[in-house]
Amino acid sequence: MEAIKISLDDYVLSGGGANGESYDHKTDPSVMLKLYFPGKIQQPLDEMRLARKVYEMGIPTPEPGEYVVTDDNRYGIRFHRIPDKTSYSRATADHPEKVQQYAEEFAEMCLQLHSTHVDTTQFESVKDRYYRLLEQNPFFTTAEKDKIAKFIADVPDTDTAIHGDLQFSNVIFTINQRYFIDLGDFCYGNPLFDVGMVYLCCCLSDEAFIKEVFHMDKATSTKFWECFAPAYFGSDRSIKDIEEEIRPFSGLKTLIIERDTQCPMPQFRAALARVLY
Repeated sequence: MEAIKISLDDYVLSGGGANGESYDHKTDPSVMLKLYFPGKIQQPLDEMRLARKVYEMGIPTPEPGEYVVTDDNRYGIRFHRIPDKTSYSRATADHPEKVQQYAEEFAEMCLQLHSTHVDTTQFESVKDRYYRLLEQNPFFTTAEKDKIAKFIADVPDTDTAIHGDLQFSNVIFTINQRYFIDLGDFCYGNPLFDVGMVYLCCCLSDEAFIKEVFHMDKATSTKFWECFAPAYFGSDRSIKDIEEEIRPFSGLKTLIIERDTQCPMPQFRAALARVLY
């Protein structure tokens, strides 16, 4: 697919993240641009194709538009812009007194997503994704990889949707609507693989990271998890029991973090202790 040439003179920077930046169109309020950092060409194309398939399934997400390239050879995707939106992380940071409301709304969105059945011929299995990441990882030993692979294989299979990067910054809302964003890792499988990311972001990340990325202190992010967990798993289970189940799935995210940072991350590997030892 050939990228459409655009000029950044028509846009204004509105935010940033790990992979790139977002822009709003200066004169057309219905258009926003997700622009990847230099050197990334295939990733935005893959995400655009995936986002289109997810949107056509009826999952609430901003409508993707064209695959584009700017004058300085950065590639990206144009989306339908959602005006007056905020993420659940930003809303919680700005209004910590509403943490329970926001956590329960986020849990409701996650339950809706994780009950959505997908055509498994159109999307990748989360297990296959983790097997590939495990094979490519240079920091785990062969024995460790074998134990992790067995853990992945033993998880019951499902054909339901997985966001792939389920942070509370990746669900946005307006007065009357909610949307999933950043669906470049969308796949299918057991939802525990997804919820592990929620626990990692809220509880396993350090204070500095949480403040930089989610704009709140760790006490608030931990409270978000403590409100989210019973709303998602049911109030009849203890937080301790839920965390015991979910912790290894959080640890699997080490494979993604180590891929991106190219260095071992012992603070996240600790969540895999039950799997490895």
